[in-house]
Amino acid sequence: MKIRKTWGVVIGAVALLALAACGGSSDSASDTTAATKNATVTAGEDITIAVITHGDDGVFWSVAQKGAEAAGAALGITMKYQGANNNAQDQAQMIEQAVTDGVDGIAVSLADPKALDGAIKKVIAAGIPLITLNSGSDLFKGLGAITHVGQDETVAGHGAGERLKAAGGKVMLCAKQEQSNVALETRCNAAAETFGGKVIQITTSGDADRVTQQGEIKAAMDADPTIDSFLGTGPVIAVDGANAAAELGRVMPTGGFDLSTEILEYINADKMTFTIDQQQFLQGYLAVVFLYLNITNKNTVGGGLPVMTGPGFVDKTNVVAVQELVAKGTR
Repeated sequence: MKIRKTWGVVIGAVALLALAACGGSSDSASDTTAATKNATVTAGEDITIAVITHGDDGVFWSVAQKGAEAAGAALGITMKYQGANNNAQDQAQMIEQAVTDGVDGIAVSLADPKALDGAIKKVIAAGIPLITLNSGSDLFKGLGAITHVGQDETVAGHGAGERLKAAGGKVMLCAKQEQSNVALETRCNAAAETFGGKVIQITTSGDADRVTQQGEIKAAMDADPTIDSFLGTGPVIAVDGANAAAELGRVMPTGGFDLSTEILEYINADKMTFTIDQQQFLQGYLAVVFLYLNITNKNTVGGGLPVMTGPGFVDKTNVVAVQELVAKGTR
């Protein structure tokens, strides 16, 4: 790794802001702008950061990828993003290849930490700075990561359970769309702790086949007529659950996790009650920025605690404002 003027872009930006605040002349402003432009060209050269997640190219992970790409572009570095499409073995191989390639920093999601254990150990053994994102908020310290960027799934699940209880729910169906994803397990388990009533958990065959997934949720609801509330652990499964309830003619409070155009339309139309926003754009963006600052300036963040990007709730009170941002691809 070679770092040449890595802080030039920062210094130039600060100088430009200071000049504007002091009312500097137009000639001076032009000179400062030119200096900033030149600094930007050389800032962060020869730094490569790999962001390797278990994600697919769907509504959630495409936004996280945009965040990572935006950070890489702003810093003037090479950012390589890969998603393993929920295949832990593929993700482990991607991580090991990044180590072999000699990247300068790696960010990974930990949906299946056991499957990634060997690959993560190779990252640490190689002396490559590591940050976890999205999944793994309770595991990053033991792995030797700088910090974790994401949402505390226990806090998020507690909030979901509280909301469904307040909406009058007594028996909840909590549906998960992925096998062996510890974050989804935590969401359902935590929701059960605050819901106060009976909680039934199922795992569907996944978002890829929505017809099948909706049918599986419908069958679970139909098998127990006392189910009066639903929680889906992702944006697609949450909508499928709302549709399943509607097919059965059942009116119930329905919650979900994460954002999509579809889930927000359902909330706005009163077909769903809420969704929880963990701001995945920030997860991608901040992971890259934090790694860059560690590589170039040995900065660490979090103080041994994860850096939280959620949870935030989106419901009828704020859905229109969030819809505008989702349309831009940043939420």
